[in-house]
Amino acid sequence: MKKALSMAALAFLATVGCAALAFASGGGHPGEAGTSPAFASQAYGADMDMDYCYSYLAPYGNWIQMDRWGYVWTPRNMGYRWRPYSDGHWVWTDYGWTWISDLDWGWIPFHYGRWGWDDDLGWFWVPGRVWGPAWVSWRSSDLYMGWAPFPPGIEFRAGMDFASFGIDLPFQFWIFIGASHFYDREIYPYVLPYERNVMIINRTMIHNNFSWRGQRFVNDGIGIDTVRRLTRRDIPRYALQDARQPGRPVITGDQVQIYRPSFRQNAAARPKTYLDRNQARQELAPAKVFEPRPQPPKMATESDVQKRQSQERKLLETTQAQELKAIDQQRKQEQKKVQAPPEKAKIQQDFQTKKSEVAKQHQTEKQQLNERHKTDTQQVKQAGQQKSPAKPPAKPPKK
Repeated sequence: MKKALSMAALAFLATVGCAALAFASGGGHPGEAGTSPAFASQAYGADMDMDYCYSYLAPYGNWIQMDRWGYVWTPRNMGYRWRPYSDGHWVWTDYGWTWISDLDWGWIPFHYGRWGWDDDLGWFWVPGRVWGPAWVSWRSSDLYMGWAPFPPGIEFRAGMDFASFGIDLPFQFWIFIGASHFYDREIYPYVLPYERNVMIINRTMIHNNFSWRGQRFVNDGIGIDTVRRLTRRDIPRYALQDARQPGRPVITGDQVQIYRPSFRQNAAARPKTYLDRNQARQELAPAKVFEPRPQPPKMATESDVQKRQSQERKLLETTQAQELKAIDQQRKQEQKKVQAPPEKAKIQQDFQTKKSEVAKQHQTEKQQLNERHKTDTQQVKQAGQQKSPAKPPAKPPKK
């Protein structure tokens, strides 16, 4: 996974060119590649020190010092197989597709900085100082819509040539949902298990429609007309306004209020408390398969995992069935275009072969999902046993 992430960053550099990037090195504090014009003063929000970012996020997670990225942050208590940009929903604003987080701390990590993956620590966030509506790449087809966070080390600046933009993100980074659910108020229940990602990536198109308007980054992503067609909904456009205090975004009428201060560069800024990587591996590893919410009811750990696993199995089976149905529909449309029985038979045979190949891939996905569920369940049980307090010795019966 780490190798794949490194290769993705290198591919991006080769495609776009070093002149178009502010490539963050691991030598200093994260989010301080401040020599690029993109990091110049912003025309919105309050001017704040990076110390505020470190202090604000501390109660919600752990700060960890990593050699390459400096101080990174990992959230706590996010539930089974959590992924960035999954708790919330999308709205269309004058900055393009804007992520509306359901988390109190979401106004920082989903609009500044980058998300990365570590095999021991899980998802981690590298701070940044440039605000954006969402730092994600996009894919879509008639059946699916998806997005993936940009990894650390990839930055944008005004004047970039987005016509030649390209990056091969690791398949685990992608979040896919059925296209009809893209504009739902709650998308988490429809996030597909990532065992489906490889097939869906091969059957979707990339939509990296980015631009700069002045010093403002705009993420238009999947075209608004495409979203309207696939969701069969009207997609209103909201005006983005600055909120006066941190917290969750507020939608009122045709406006979205989001707290988006401009963070000052400060080489001395650092978390008050943090773990080094070895400490984090001991205290937080293995990667966070499941972290229960604060003070969960008794036995909630295993039951919550089982509930989400059941949802994943249903999503996998439902979307696989939709794909097979789409193949049958396409076959019927092709057969209607011809009259001769031999031609119809040839189309029937070709589509049957295609359907068989897809069915084999579906079976592989099911096996991978079952194996992962089995492993995850075992890890959760072991973690619960380790955290359970030892029972006091039984008192001897009174004589």
